[in-house]
Amino acid sequence: MSSLSAAEAVDRYLGHLKQERNASPQTVRAYSADLARYLEWAERTGAEPLGSDPRILRRYLAELDRAAYSRRTIARRLSAIRSLFAYLNREGLIAHDPASVVATPKLEARLPRLVPTDVLTALLDTPSTETPTGLRDRAVLELLYATGARVSELAGIDLRDLDRAGGQLTVTGKGDKQRILPVHYEALARVDAYLRLGRPALRPALDEQALFLNRNGTRLSDGGVRRMLHRHLVTLGAASGITPHTLRHTFATHLLEAGADLRTVQDLLGHVALSTTQIYTHLGVQRLKRVHQDAHPRA
Repeated sequence: MSSLSAAEAVDRYLGHLKQERNASPQTVRAYSADLARYLEWAERTGAEPLGSDPRILRRYLAELDRAAYSRRTIARRLSAIRSLFAYLNREGLIAHDPASVVATPKLEARLPRLVPTDVLTALLDTPSTETPTGLRDRAVLELLYATGARVSELAGIDLRDLDRAGGQLTVTGKGDKQRILPVHYEALARVDAYLRLGRPALRPALDEQALFLNRNGTRLSDGGVRRMLHRHLVTLGAASGITPHTLRHTFATHLLEAGADLRTVQDLLGHVALSTTQIYTHLGVQRLKRVHQDAHPRA
């Protein structure tokens, strides 16, 4: 190994994620937290965190298992460590990658959660049409469901990204990759109402380019969107587990159930691999099974 300490190696890797991989702040924070826990374990047990022996990593995973962490959490922690070692190996900072021979815990398939239709309909109409933030919230919620955009993509939209005449929106996704999303009439109408009456009332600076603003007239953040959604769900008395990503899942599932082909949905969601999109086909199969069981005389 090089003269870098483990902490310095992790810092260099996190810098690589931010600057070269254009990872989102949430991703960097998650990797940072998981790697910090691994370094803490290594210091507590006297293990060499960047040693070449894969048994070190297996000991760490075994301790997580004894502590009753879920398989999904253990797999996520290992994924962060695996990415760190792969980076260090590529950069010539370590001679061997011990994580490459450590198996990932097998996970049970977990289907995406959807927003129930009645809750979705009520949610989209919950924000007030009488206040600037209510007009904003109506536009934000409608766009999340209309486009399937990630919450970070929606928060990053600038005024120039919206083509109202063409009925489309440009978003910037993971790795700074841009894609164009169609926007239906109802969503455009809500955005227009927000732009006419809501956004000016939030008093943005003349050079503020963000489409969606907070109460201070600056860009609405990812966290601001999540908190806003939670407030409206509380108003409805709906399940608190619904997130902006649940709206994304619902968008994809509804398109597939209406006959959209998988490749089109893949492009709309900005998935690199088709296998990522295929999880939504299982939701349709599950629904078909329920209908069959309820309706077939011999089911």
